[in-house]
Amino acid sequence: MTAPAPLTVLCIASYRKGDAFLLAAKRTGARVLLLTSRSLEQADWPREAIDDIYFIPDVDHHWNMADVIKGVSWLARSVKIDRIVALDDFDVEKAAALREHLRIGGMGDTTARYFRDKLAMRTRAREVGIAVPDFVPVINYQEIKDFLARVPGPYVLKPRSQAAAIGIRKLGSGADLWPALEELGDEQSHFVLERFVTGDVFHVDSLVADYRVRFAIASRYGTPPLEAAQEGRVFSTQTLKRRSADERTLLTFNQRLLKALGLREGASHSEFIKGADGTFYFLETSARVGGAHIVDLVEAATGLNLWSEWARLECRREGEPYRISPSRRHYAGLLVSLAKQEWPDLARYDAPEVVWRLHKRHHAGLIVAGPKLERVEALLRQYADGFYRDFFATAPALMRVSQ
Repeated sequence: MTAPAPLTVLCIASYRKGDAFLLAAKRTGARVLLLTSRSLEQADWPREAIDDIYFIPDVDHHWNMADVIKGVSWLARSVKIDRIVALDDFDVEKAAALREHLRIGGMGDTTARYFRDKLAMRTRAREVGIAVPDFVPVINYQEIKDFLARVPGPYVLKPRSQAAAIGIRKLGSGADLWPALEELGDEQSHFVLERFVTGDVFHVDSLVADYRVRFAIASRYGTPPLEAAQEGRVFSTQTLKRRSADERTLLTFNQRLLKALGLREGASHSEFIKGADGTFYFLETSARVGGAHIVDLVEAATGLNLWSEWARLECRREGEPYRISPSRRHYAGLLVSLAKQEWPDLARYDAPEVVWRLHKRHHAGLIVAGPKLERVEALLRQYADGFYRDFFATAPALMRVSQ
């Protein structure tokens, strides 16, 4: 019996990331192709895992999709592409458009909108009974005025298709909205206005196969991502107590959400906030692994690398079962900060529970992990205080992030 030909996986990455995915995909025996930005031609990609690399001309990582479709269609004349995978949030729509054009299985344009468009995902979540902060599309002015009269401030004005905290503005009152819309001009319909909810922000990181969540872990941010990005704070997050009420609620909501949005296969990072009234509100989701070293946090707690597991999922053949088995049941906490030193010295942060350290210029970061939640929480508090004392530095927020 002739063995089936290796699968050919085209990975799309307009930004530099996804090494573990590329390496794991190669280990499955797949032929791995990478489509990336011309500006990343000299980047340190794991070339031993990549069979061919194709570069797209870019301006600040932005691509002309007409050129992308033409280029990949030309490639498909001689190469049978079996899977197309977006390694970054900004590439989800590119991958969907290519799948639609080439009629390759996987997430298409409609489903991709649920994972990139904050208006679409909020609308769908509300339809299936998941609470969301009150919101209104920035489209019809009378609807916006009715919203402002009905919903007290403060508010947040969010780009519908950006990632993380990029482009988000916090507005104290309705009077602050109209000048902000004037600045946006013809771009205003690409935004959504939402009631600002205070509370703890949580994230659920998942792996999905055949529309079923096969693995999920819930964590709580120490500092909400919006504050960390816009105010300059030490970023932290930690896994939740297993079988706690918060964990059970989050995992239930996450499963219902991903099923409603139609994620058939892959990784997801979803965020929720627990308001002062005790209600969990859905904030946003994505069809990718979490950023900011959350993958390393999950691996420290469970032994699973989400990038590698995602590659296993994508490289399965039709009908092939997917099994996942975490090797650890630890708790873990993550700290990351900008540092005033070029290469900060973390030697004094030497508890046995420190399982990972960040090696990056002008950054300090570590992960603590162990079987006892109380010990992890105590170390996280102690080390966060130390980070502020020893390393902490601030820098202006990204230009795409508005104050």
